[in-house]
Amino acid sequence: MESFARKNDSAVSPCLWVGTGLGMVLILSLNLPASDDLRQSEPVMVSPSGTVLTLKGAVLTFACLDCMGTLTHPPYEVWRDPHSADDGEKTRKRKLVMHSPSSSQDMGDHQFAVICSEKQAKVFSLPSQTCLYVHNITETSFLLRADVVTLCNSVCLACFCANGHIMTLSLPSLRPLLDINYLPVTDMRIARTFCFTNEGQALYLSSPTEIQRLTYSQEMCDNLQDMLGDLFTPVETPEAQNRGFLKGLFGGSGQAFDREELFGEATAGKASRSLAQHIPGSGGIEGVRGAAGGVIGDLTRARIALDERGQKLGELDERTASMMASAEAFSKHAHEV
Repeated sequence: MESFARKNDSAVSPCLWVGTGLGMVLILSLNLPASDDLRQSEPVMVSPSGTVLTLKGAVLTFACLDCMGTLTHPPYEVWRDPHSADDGEKTRKRKLVMHSPSSSQDMGDHQFAVICSEKQAKVFSLPSQTCLYVHNITETSFLLRADVVTLCNSVCLACFCANGHIMTLSLPSLRPLLDINYLPVTDMRIARTFCFTNEGQALYLSSPTEIQRLTYSQEMCDNLQDMLGDLFTPVETPEAQNRGFLKGLFGGSGQAFDREELFGEATAGKASRSLAQHIPGSGGIEGVRGAAGGVIGDLTRARIALDERGQKLGELDERTASMMASAEAFSKHAHEV
């Protein structure tokens, strides 16, 4: 980020902030060539600034705030407009834009550097490197994730602890805003994938194929229903079109009419039993004959099955009588013996 690498610096410059697992913070100064032509021939010079800051626990995240407490975005690369008249026939290439909110004089010659480790958070004033605020976040556990996010037109430090607590701290004062027990870390997948996003949201992988989304902002919770997406656009089912009798009769369609609707009690009192019912179908006379033949065949098969069942029942009665006679003879002989 663009910040003050040394105490006697009067302007911001590109710096690389390095945090170690032992809580040491090193600031490296990056010297970039001023013009694009020199950038192709001269290398980027990296030199240690001699600045060393210390915290308790492994360093997790950095952030830079201006004198008004606004988050300073890091430098970014943009593409030149290919349709611009200035480029002419030049090939499209990238240009490094140094983005800073204002000059060092407008910022009161200082910035706020926010550093968070597994145990505590510190806010330093730059370039004096004075520690303004210190907050010991946890003593018995450690932080798994810490991010500086925007929330309600401000910035805060959001932390996720290994004991399942989600905590937020104000910036740059590090005043506790929220401390709630959400989810104890029972799966390392949660610890590896948990991350905070802007406007009070967080995400993590609850399973290899599922993403769990949560919010710790009341405003986001109130507007959650309006932000939910739809897979389709709901459309009401249209009403059925009214069809006339003649259109249905001569239209060539195979729509079947309801006999009760045409001749039943709803329109002309009780229907006559002598009225014929027309059932449209394909095949004409041949189809009717085929259907009648099929019904006759089913009746014949049912009668044959009944005859076979009666014959089997008769044979069963004969076998039962024979067994009873054999039992009586056996009993008589046994009594004589």
